Amino acid sequence: MHLFDNLNKAFSHERYNARQAQEMAHLYSWGPIIFQVCRLMIKYGILELLNNHREGLTQQEIAQATGLSDYATKCLLEASLTIHIVLIDPDTDKYTLAKTGWFLLRDQMIRADIDFNHDVNYEGWFVLDKAIEEGRPAGLKYFGDWPTIYEGLSSLQEDVQKSWFGFDHYYSDHSFDEALALIGERLKGNKVRTFRLLDVGGNTGRFATRCVQVNPTIEVTICDLPQQIGMMQKATAGKLGAERIHGIGVNILDESNAFPTDKRYDVIWMSQFLDCFSEAQIVSILHRAAAILDNDNRIIIMETLWDRQDYVPAAMSLTMTSLYFTALANGNSKMYNTDDMTRLIHEAGLEIETIHDRIGNGGHSILVCKKQN
Repeated sequence: MHLFDNLNKAFSHERYNARQAQEMAHLYSWGPIIFQVCRLMIKYGILELLNNHREGLTQQEIAQATGLSDYATKCLLEASLTIHIVLIDPDTDKYTLAKTGWFLLRDQMIRADIDFNHDVNYEGWFVLDKAIEEGRPAGLKYFGDWPTIYEGLSSLQEDVQKSWFGFDHYYSDHSFDEALALIGERLKGNKVRTFRLLDVGGNTGRFATRCVQVNPTIEVTICDLPQQIGMMQKATAGKLGAERIHGIGVNILDESNAFPTDKRYDVIWMSQFLDCFSEAQIVSILHRAAAILDNDNRIIIMETLWDRQDYVPAAMSLTMTSLYFTALANGNSKMYNTDDMTRLIHEAGLEIETIHDRIGNGGHSILVCKKQN
């Protein structure tokens, strides 16, 4: 496995001495409630309150400001103290915000992760063992009776749907402009001819909307489940360039469904899409996509490959996201590493022309693929 340098240093050597390792093990053993303490310190406004009162507040002052009981406030503050999100002055008994608490409060990636893990994953992960043993999303039962979460996205309750899309959009939206710049390389010199992009798994059409708004010669066809096409049409209605966004409702997972051949597509775009499928399914999808390529057009894949991250927390977040796929999404997909994704691309009759790293907020990689010679 070829890890980025920082990950190689972190994952190939012991990081802690014995005392530190024991402390980490204790933290892991209380992980679920530590997560909830962090979430509730945000929800009840305690972290925001401490951020606004840098001089510190007593437990009684915090209880009065939040409306929580003395008992509830004391339990949350003492737990927060031991996990280093608040500090206490032993002379005045005033609490202040620690650096970790500030990041919980202000880092938008962390906030998206917290909402996603609480609203979407928390109950489902209780049966992660069943999902692993049976190869199916056993935790999906908490939301509905669908084979995968994708069939049920349009039916999820509002708070769950908001957190799911909030997580998905946070990690994709920051990458749009750089992705469009790469696609723009293929648009050079094109001032009149319609440039056609097939967005596979285009979801609610956010990338398609960005495409048509940036360049008047781009036409986008989104290929996704019929339910998703309905959500896309609702989300894009009335927006600038929406008349150049089209939808094809199809289950790409069904191997009998070929890619559309109604037009010649200059680029087949797959963003945060292939991680939704097993290895065999990825090969099938890419093989069918390759069947409609010629020597001049390309498949462009954007993924968060966990081994190509600069920071350990990013790699950790991605490998944990794999277990969301295991327990809730479909039971058989994951966040892939470069070696595995490269192998699957080659098995599908494609080759990687170029790889572009650190896209958007730094975590995405774009793989430009062409048919094998």
